[in-house]
Parts: sequence; C-alpha cells; structure tokens
Amino acid sequence: MMSLEIIVFIAAILFGIVLYWRESKSNKVYRFFNKIFYSKELQMPKSSTKGFLYQQSFLMRLVYIGVLFLVGIVVVRFVIPIDLATISLFASSIFGTLLGTYLANFVFKSSEVIDEKSDSLLDAVKDTVEKGKDFIHDLESKDAKVETEVKQEIKSKPEVEKTSARDRLKDKGLM
Repeated sequence: MMSLEIIVFIAAILFGIVLYWRESKSNKVYRFFNKIFYSKELQMPKSSTKGFLYQQSFLMRLVYIGVLFLVGIVVVRFVIPIDLATISLFASSIFGTLLGTYLANFVFKSSEVIDEKSDSLLDAVKDTVEKGKDFIHDLESKDAKVETEVKQEIKSKPEVEKTSARDRLKDKGLM
C-alpha cells in the first residue's frame, strides 16, 4: 500500500504542475464560474489572470484542490465499487497537487527573473571575465618583474664565505 501512496503522491505533483501551467495560459474555467457566481459589478476584470490555482493564496488553493479531489473521490466511489479511495491516498494526492503548484510557481518565477536579468547577467559575466583576464595579465607581468629582480640580486651579491660553526666555536675558545 505504501508504494501505491508514493506513486499517487508523485502523480499528484505532476498533476499540480500541469494544472498550474494550464491555468497560467488560460483561466476560462475560473472566468466561467466567476460570471455565474458574481454580479456584473463584482466580476473580475478582463485583464486579470487569476485562476483557481494561479495567483491564489495558500488557503484558497487548498480549498479548491480539496474540493476537486472530493468530487473526484465521489465519482470514483460510484464508478468503481472497490474501496480504493482511502484517506491516506486522498491526503497524499491533495498535498502532492499543492506541492506541484508551488513547484510550478517557483519555476515560472525563476524563469521570469532570468529573462529580466539576462542582459545584466551577461554584462556582469563579461565584466568578470575581463577583470579576470586583467588580473591574470597583471600577475604574469609581476612574476616576470620579480624574476628579473631576483636574478639581478643574485648576480650582484657574491656570496661571502662564512665561517663554519666549528671555526666560530674555536674562535670563542669553547672548543
């Protein structure tokens, strides 16, 4: 039974993503119910893209998804006489669908932000690459300067022969 719940949960997540995506493209069903239930003055404006799940608050999404699955379970109970629609499947399907809608919302919002910021991101990446090239060029030129300075210092300073430790001890009279 646990594997069936996992399958239903994953299917519900995908169902929530599809529902959210469909409603973001067209909210004709929501507009239809809005026209039935509200007077002309209270109906939503034509430019509104709000739907049952799209651009709704958490509580209203939960209510709409719960009602959808309650109607679905009632239909399944009459069509299929087997006791398949248990409470755990009902709960996991509601939670999965709700999770799917928020997952789809996250994908939509992130794609919008990426589309808006793509030019500035591209400029930032180009600037970063140029700064990196300049930094590497500076390091290479500094390394070459340091190498020549070190070579000149080595050539200019001949090594003075130092006395050994034994000779110094002998000079002090300690040996």
